[in-house]
Amino acid sequence: MAEQTSGTATGMRRVLGMPALVVFGLAYMVPLTVFTTYGVVTESTDGHLPGAYVVTLVAMLFTASSYGRMARVHPFAGSAYTYTQQSFGRHAGFLVGWALLLDYVFLPMINYLVVGIYLNAQFPAVPGWVFLLAAIVLVTGLNVIGIRMVTRMNLVLIGAQAVFVVVFLVQAFRVIAGDGTPSLTEPFFGGDTSLSRILGGAAILCLSFLGFDAISTLAEETREPRRLIPRAIMATTLIGGALFILISYAGSLAFPHWQRFSNVDSASLDVLRHIGGGLLTSFFTAAYVAGAFASAMASQASVSRILYAMGRDGVLPPRLFGRLSARFKTPAVAILLVGLVSCVALGITLDLASAVISFGALAAFSFVNLSVIKHYLLDGRNKDALAWLRYGLVPAIGVALTGWLWTSLSGITFVIGGIWVAIGIAWLSVLTRGFRRPAPKLELEHAG
Repeated sequence: MAEQTSGTATGMRRVLGMPALVVFGLAYMVPLTVFTTYGVVTESTDGHLPGAYVVTLVAMLFTASSYGRMARVHPFAGSAYTYTQQSFGRHAGFLVGWALLLDYVFLPMINYLVVGIYLNAQFPAVPGWVFLLAAIVLVTGLNVIGIRMVTRMNLVLIGAQAVFVVVFLVQAFRVIAGDGTPSLTEPFFGGDTSLSRILGGAAILCLSFLGFDAISTLAEETREPRRLIPRAIMATTLIGGALFILISYAGSLAFPHWQRFSNVDSASLDVLRHIGGGLLTSFFTAAYVAGAFASAMASQASVSRILYAMGRDGVLPPRLFGRLSARFKTPAVAILLVGLVSCVALGITLDLASAVISFGALAAFSFVNLSVIKHYLLDGRNKDALAWLRYGLVPAIGVALTGWLWTSLSGITFVIGGIWVAIGIAWLSVLTRGFRRPAPKLELEHAG
């Protein structure tokens, strides 16, 4: 089927090219998120934070490759939900989509919480909930207007983070030059640190890469999605990983781990003060808040499109979720509902919101890798040695890596995730009249 560039039967406009997709993915990932777990992973790996990021990047590239392969055959808005349903059937697709919603719904909450926390710290006279609500209203409004507006705002906010990264790197290498030449390889490997400790740190850092998969949710608004979506997914993973490695490497050399942090949770502030003083710390606050806004816009756009795909198929009430705004050609009702649900951030802690994000993401990652094996290898006709390597070994490694990451999840994650999955099974039972009828089918003919 030929790609359409002006629009599709769904009414969603194909306006996104390669640069916009990469900006969207980076906005979702937030380049400055490296500072969120800086102290925790630096201590757990005995100062080998950059080395742990290298391991994480390698692990994520396997899953990113699988997302790209599935996007070529199913260039539609449902992401892992679409891929799993087409490969393993309607019930499996529903449950993966349901689990993925947990990740997508909670990620905007974290961004809104961060905005409230940091701006309240900067302006203590204004309650944090005021900033939080203002952010929800602004981000929701921009998403309703359209993905092109979101992309333009993300470009500005990513630009602010890019300027901070440049300033940080310049200042860091000035400090390194003034303090003498440290060991250039120590942050990656060396000393008495075991490989298991570096791998443990890498498991934590996988959360930094959540976002490359969100690009696949924009397939129906992308020009030539079969070609551009896979490229954008891999490019975003590589660029984001390179930034994480470079930033952590410069910080590790400028502020070696043996100098110790005053507080491991706010270790990044120790590094920033050492490198650039109060001015750089204030700049970081502004850039980090900008990054949280960008990630909130990207994550809310993604979850609304997954809800739209599920509503369009009858998995969720179509009158609420399966309709587009006549004026803006966006899933406005789904966007507004996500904004409303995000108000839960007023009464939830950052720790609790963070604890459940990885549950849905790792479930989706595992099934996307399995979908590649099922579609290309088991259902496909080409089973030569090269096919077994591309569509068998590579995604199998991705499955193994995501399975290993599951072992690092906390108990509360499994409790909340298990409850969420149980609710999903109950809803699926209602949809299928006690599993006596098939689940609603994904109508792929809606997209070109």
